[in-house]
Formats: sequence, structure tokens, C-alpha cells
Amino acid sequence: MTESQVESKAENKPTFCRICEPLCGMIATVEDGRLTALRPDKDHPLSAGFACQKGIAFTEVVNDPDRVTTPLKRTGDGFEPVSWDAALDDIAARLTQIHRRHGSGALAWYMGNPAAFSYSHLFAAMTFAKGIGGDSHFFSSSTQDTSSRLLANQFLYGAPFPVPIPDLVRTDLLIMIGANPVVSHGSFLTAPRVKDRMHDIVKRGGRVVVVDPRRSETAAQFEWLGITPDADAYLLLSILQVLFEEGLVSARARVQADGLDWLREQSAVFTPEHTHGHTGIEPETVRTLARDLAATERAAVYGRLGTCVGRNGTLTTYLLDAVNLVAGNLDVPGGSVFSTLGIPGQKWGSMAMGVSLRRSYRTKRTRIGGLPLVIGAEPAAFMAKEITTPGRRQVRAMFIGAGNPVLSVPNGVELEDALEATDLSVGLDLYVNETTAHCDYVLPVTTMYERDDFAVTFQMFQATPFRQVTDAVVAPRGQARTEWDIIVDLIGRMRVRTPVFVVLRLAARRAARRGRRLSPRSMIDMMIRMADGGDRFGLRRGGLTFRRLAEQHPHGVVVAPNIRTGVLGEVVVYPKGRIRLAHEDIASEITAMSRRAAPDGYPLRVIGMREPRSENSWLHNSPLLMRGKRIQRALMHTEDAAVRRLADGDEVRVRSPYGQIDIELALTDDIVRGTVAIPHGWGHKGTGRWRIANQAGGANVNQLMSSDPADVEALAGMSWLTGVPVQVEPTC
Repeated sequence: MTESQVESKAENKPTFCRICEPLCGMIATVEDGRLTALRPDKDHPLSAGFACQKGIAFTEVVNDPDRVTTPLKRTGDGFEPVSWDAALDDIAARLTQIHRRHGSGALAWYMGNPAAFSYSHLFAAMTFAKGIGGDSHFFSSSTQDTSSRLLANQFLYGAPFPVPIPDLVRTDLLIMIGANPVVSHGSFLTAPRVKDRMHDIVKRGGRVVVVDPRRSETAAQFEWLGITPDADAYLLLSILQVLFEEGLVSARARVQADGLDWLREQSAVFTPEHTHGHTGIEPETVRTLARDLAATERAAVYGRLGTCVGRNGTLTTYLLDAVNLVAGNLDVPGGSVFSTLGIPGQKWGSMAMGVSLRRSYRTKRTRIGGLPLVIGAEPAAFMAKEITTPGRRQVRAMFIGAGNPVLSVPNGVELEDALEATDLSVGLDLYVNETTAHCDYVLPVTTMYERDDFAVTFQMFQATPFRQVTDAVVAPRGQARTEWDIIVDLIGRMRVRTPVFVVLRLAARRAARRGRRLSPRSMIDMMIRMADGGDRFGLRRGGLTFRRLAEQHPHGVVVAPNIRTGVLGEVVVYPKGRIRLAHEDIASEITAMSRRAAPDGYPLRVIGMREPRSENSWLHNSPLLMRGKRIQRALMHTEDAAVRRLADGDEVRVRSPYGQIDIELALTDDIVRGTVAIPHGWGHKGTGRWRIANQAGGANVNQLMSSDPADVEALAGMSWLTGVPVQVEPTC
């Protein structure tokens, strides 16, 4: 065969990555129907030839020999392949029986992080979990990273969406708290080449200040302000105190919000001198930050994971927006802004959703712990207890979609034991991992390059308004199916008659009679057509549709150079469109935070950290990402180690009041004293069927965290994952 004949079989297809939020443009090379390579798309309008090593390595995930490509059933001798019909018939029959005996409250769905990057999975999860009945349980990884952000929005603006983001392309002062976008590439912020956008701020004479207990990869490139772990709320309250005390409150804030005087009272005692003992930040540094925020015309404060997963995640997130508001930096160019879809009548939909979710938050409580629900999701930390605690609505059937909660929720060993006690457990995943290893069935699902897609979740987090769709790049490997197709087929086999299930079955049959497959793609197409840049169903000539994007704009389209500002009237769903600051729940959290004391015997505080070649746990089977000596280590300040007579490379035991792990120690001066940083997502121990991940092993840092309801963040049900008290000692 000649070289030209070999080359003629290769196709290069524009698409985009869906590992993390920038959604970087990619070019997929396909040969004989097989994905052989991924490279950055230089013609992508925003990522412009950039992609991280995780995105490039995803070819290995698609073609991984350890990947699940046929339905698996667990037997006494391990997992055995079965047909789709055999698997779905058995699952449907057992679900129907459980539903008849115990009602919808006996069924639960856990939705992992990758599901947010697939409209197929989102629609499947919500259709099943909500459609099977109002008593069913819905658990989400959002209670590990985002629920506090969404609840703060609900308090302030009346609805959980949209989310304020920093106007990166126009700001002159960016203060980042608990975020490491050089590694994470942004969260609740869709901004390809985010590191370059941040350096652009400095190039135009501005500043980027990174507030973090560790001199992270981001802090190392900009200004680092070290802070004691889980003390962000104290810092933000002291900034507010300075703004009020020094008369730096923006006139704009009084036009935008109600409750400024209430907020002033809440922050009055938190002077920089008072908070210094909590944050470790000098009073004059706090005053300078507050003055700079008020004096800089285009400034924004942005916080992410580190601000969301402490003891006061909702309070901290609320305070981030409060500081932006009081300093005059909310909903203005260069400040903290709202990226909206621009759909006509969108506010009325948000208003209806806001009323419903606020009512649900007031009236519905979890069976375990009695906590309120945020966007209908229960705390993932309670899954094990919901399975093992007898009574009405005890979980007896569990679905795990695109997740590995044994390695991501507090006390994963508890969840392992609980899954073994279910009447039925089903995993929808690419791998048999530490969680799905305990399921009765593991069903093979498509990767991101084996399905069409539109990143619906992230349209409202875009620093530059942008639209891109993709068709499937290659056919599903083996017998893999999309989550949507699996659930439609499963519901069709179940003998459960709920309104949602009946309508879906009828729609599926009608589509089949026309030789089609029922798909939520028409809803995505409608969203694209009605949003900014869309064709408004023919009213806007040359506007966008799903098909037009796929065929005419495969690299995507920028629909506006900047985010629109002055949109609070569209965003805030309270009467008169005014932000509401005064909330008794917020006042109670401030009081509780002030009274909380640290336990004796645990002088250090553990924080998480991201790694450039890791994405939670699910990329740990990639040879490219796992090349070299991959050792998970705990970072500690050299002076803290010296006090304990510990050296670099020592094997140490990290103990909390809730658990312990053994891990290798690494020493550094780039961390605040009293802090221990440990990467998450590790702890592979051979229970799953992914060989490279199992060889890497590691320690599950979430074994140091508590699943006790008293230790879960009271407002949003967030797992407490940062600032957890620990002690570090030699293992021998």
C-alpha cells in the first residue's frame, strides 16, 4: 500500500473537548472508523490551538483495553458479559418489583461530574430520577463542589442560575480565592486559554491576586496572598467592614440591592484586626485590598472550589458576591458579570423555577439529617446512610452515572459496604472502578467522541459568548450506548406507570414508527435557535441552528465580543429585580462560624489540590498521563515538618477525627504554616478493573472527611472537604 493510500483513509474532524469547562477545540484524526489521535484546533476562535495534556490523552480512554464495552453482570465469580436484552430485562423487572413494594422513594440516582458535559446524560438522569416519582432520591457530585454556589445565587437573586463570573477580557483587578485555573482551566467559568487571559490583565497594567493557603501553580505566576485554610469568609467579612467603615460603598449598590444596612450590621465586628487571627492576613493588607476594589473601575472577586467546600461554603460564596456588589463591581464591564443566553422570556422561566426551588428549599428535607435540598439534589455524603437506615424511603435500588463516589465522597468505605446491601445497583460508566465494582450491573456508555453534543450546562458561564456543537466523531466502541438511549430502553421495559414514563414510552413508539430514535436533540436545537445568535425559527436570517453549526461552523462561532452588562433586571427574579441581601440563614451561619472551636489534638488543616495530569479519578488509566513515577504526596511546610522531626520522602500517617491515611510526605515553603495539601481522586486498590490505575494506588484523602450530618454544611448539604483538622505523624 502506498503512503498516499494510507493517508487517504485518515479524516480530520473538528470537535471539542469535554473533560473540563473551557471546552477547547480539538481535531480528531479518524482512520478506518477508529480514533487515532487528538490535537488542538488552531482554527477554534477561542482556544486557538491550545489543549492540555488531558485532552490530548483522551484517545487512550476511547481505545482503552480496560474500558467496559459490553454489559456486565456481577456473579459469584466476578463480572460476566451479558446481552443488552438480558441486562435491561432483569434490571427492569427488579426495578418494577422494588417500585411496587416500596414506592419511588426506594430508588436513587447519583450523577457524577462528567454528566454535566453531556446533554444525553443530563436528560437521561433527570428523566429517570424525577420521572419515576416525587419521592425518589437524586444525589449529585454538585454537593461535592457547586451546590453552595447555586444556593448563594438563590438567596441573592431568587434563582440558582445564572452564575456571576469575572469579566476576564475587560477587568483590571482580579482577586481569585480558592481557585487554581492554571491547572483546572476554570470552574463556573468557561474561558479557553484562561491563563493567557489572566496574563493579559497584567500586560494591560492590571493585577491578579491569588488568595490561597498554597502557592499554587496559578499563585506562582501572579501575586500570592497566603491565607489560613477555610478562613475565606472571615477575609470577605473584613473587606466588607472596611468598605462600610471607610465610606467606600458604591452608589450603584444602593440601586441594585436591598438590605445594605443589614449587611453592614452583620460585618461590623469583623475588623481586619479581629479577623487577623483567623486568616493570618495582616490588617493593612486587608484594608488595601478593600480600597483597591473600590478604587479600581474594573475589578472582580472570583472564588471557586476552595471557597465552596469548607464549613461555611454558602456563606463564603454569598460574601464573594456581596463584596463585588458593595464595591460597585457587579454587572458592570470588567467586573463580576452574568453571561445570559438572551432567550426571549427567559426571565419568566427563571422566575417560575426560582419560586419552585425556593419553596422546595423551605419545605423538603433529607431523610437523614433533615437538611434542605438545593436544586433538588441531596447530599452525596448521605448516600450510604440512606441505603442502610431502615424506614420509609430507604434506598434499595441505586444508579451510579459517570461517577466514582467511593473515592469522592466522605467515608468511601462506608459507601462500599452500603452498596453491597442494596437490592439492585447499576453503574453506567466507562470502567469498572472502585464504586461500580460493587454494582450488580455495569452498563457501557459512550465517550464524548462517540456522541453528538452541545455543552448546555456551560453556556451561562462563558467569558466570551460562544456556540459550538459536534456530531459523533466515531461510532460507539463495542456495544456502548448513550445514557439517554439506555434509559429510554429501560423505561420502555418497566411496568411503572408515572406520567413522565407513560409520555416517554408513547413518544419513543411514535418515533420508532417513523423509523427514528427518540432524542432530546430537538430541545437543544430549540435552545440554540432562540438564544443570542440563533435563527429564531426563521425570523433571523442566517441565524444559528444545531445543524447549521455542525455543517457551516464546525469550529464554533463567537456570538458577541463581550458579555452584556446592565442585565440585573433579566437575572434577578425577585420583585422589582433587586438583589436581596438580608437572609436569616446567612446571619445564622455567621453566628455559628464565630462560635466554632477547633478540636484538641489536631493542630493542622488539610486542603485538597489539583494535579495537571489528573482529573478526579477517571483519567488514571491513561498511559500518557500516568507516565513516569506517579506518586501522590502530602505537602507540608518545612518548619511544620521540622517540629515533628519529619523529612522529605518520609511515610507519614495523616489522622483526622474521622479517619486516617498513610502517604509519602513532600516538604515545601510554598504553603501557609499549619496546612497540609493532599491531591484527591486517589486510593485505587484493585477492586476495579483498570490496571494502570490500580498499579498507581494512592491514598483516598476523603477517608479523612466526615459523613456525619453534623459535619455537612448546613445550608447546601456540601461535603466538608477543606480545612479539616488533622495531625501528621510518622507511620512507625
